[in-house]
Amino acid sequence: MTSVEAIIVISHLPIYEVIMSVFFSRQCEYALQSVIYLAQKKQGEMTTIKEISSHLHIPFHFLGKIFQKLSHKGMLHSMKGVSGGFWLAKPASSIVLFDIIEAIDGRGSIDSCVMGYEKCSTTEPCPMHETWKATKDVFFGQLMKKSILEVSKDMKKSGYLAA
Repeated sequence: MTSVEAIIVISHLPIYEVIMSVFFSRQCEYALQSVIYLAQKKQGEMTTIKEISSHLHIPFHFLGKIFQKLSHKGMLHSMKGVSGGFWLAKPASSIVLFDIIEAIDGRGSIDSCVMGYEKCSTTEPCPMHETWKATKDVFFGQLMKKSILEVSKDMKKSGYLAA
């Protein structure tokens, strides 16, 4: 399969069917799953970390750290206490997958060389630079278009980890 054929295949897959762990940290994967879970709730409905952790099989304390980061980045709101919880800070339709990825993994995962070379750039490309750039542009372009609401609806349709 050529790189162009691979790009075409990737561009036609629902974004969550692409193997995310190739590109993102475990923390980022959990953040995406959790935010999609919250998007399936009514806007402003609080949900506890315990519920999300249990439903998605994410370690409780690890999820707490992820939610701290997402709250700090303005993606989530929280309320402390017995009746507290977390909810989306913005409508799910205005949060795209890329927003979550950037909040958790930062731009480093996006801008880095696929082969790990620090000096790889447009002026000093590694052997995979052009192929990776084309694939990355399509892949991240899709992540910038796909809202959490869209993914949430697709997840509900399929019954996959629906809230």
